[in-house]
Amino acid sequence: MSGSAALAPRIAEWFAAIGLPILEGYGLTETTGASFVNRPGAVRIGTVGVPLPGTEVRIAEDGEILLRGPGVMRGYHNLPDQTDAVIDADGWFATGDIGEVDAEGYLRITDRKKDLVKTSGGKYIAPTAIESAIKAACPLVSTAVVIADGRHFASVLLALDPDAVPAGTDPHAAVQHAIDSVNAGLNRWETIKQYRILPRELSVEAGELTPSLKIRRAVVMKNHAALVDEIYSGTAER
Repeated sequence: MSGSAALAPRIAEWFAAIGLPILEGYGLTETTGASFVNRPGAVRIGTVGVPLPGTEVRIAEDGEILLRGPGVMRGYHNLPDQTDAVIDADGWFATGDIGEVDAEGYLRITDRKKDLVKTSGGKYIAPTAIESAIKAACPLVSTAVVIADGRHFASVLLALDPDAVPAGTDPHAAVQHAIDSVNAGLNRWETIKQYRILPRELSVEAGELTPSLKIRRAVVMKNHAALVDEIYSGTAER
């Protein structure tokens, strides 16, 4: 079984191919651990499975996953205001995660609500999902950082894995092919119009990554402001 963080589909597919299927699940401390899990013999890679008995799920208008059931906490201890902020009068707990449920009840997590960004045209984009798709489509990419908040089109900064890029080769063709492939499955306002390859990998020392290797977007934008300015120096999508 796997939980706590998203399992890359290609890893799940590899283990399934050698006869060791991984059952990915999902839950939070506030839901007493697992709320969803794939079942043996009914694994759907890329999802966290179906609800555990008694767990109800609803997707809010903004895409947030809402849960209700016996596993959901009664509240934060002695913190009524914080409790009211996440649990409504009908007992629905707002997870802070964005996702979708398919016709068979399988849940797919697409992003954290706080990570959603809004373009200057008012369209919401989930950068983490796009970043993961680009990395999956191009093994040369070690880190992808989507830029779209307040911008009139989406772009991406890419750090390449130096061990994955053959010496003396130009990685741009492979990168562009991956982006084109990812764009084919996105809405028009989500598509990546431009990219830039960073001169180095992101690092904890530069403040661009947390000790657990999560991206600090504000620091990345500051450290590589010249590349970002280059992308958006014009007014048209290119």
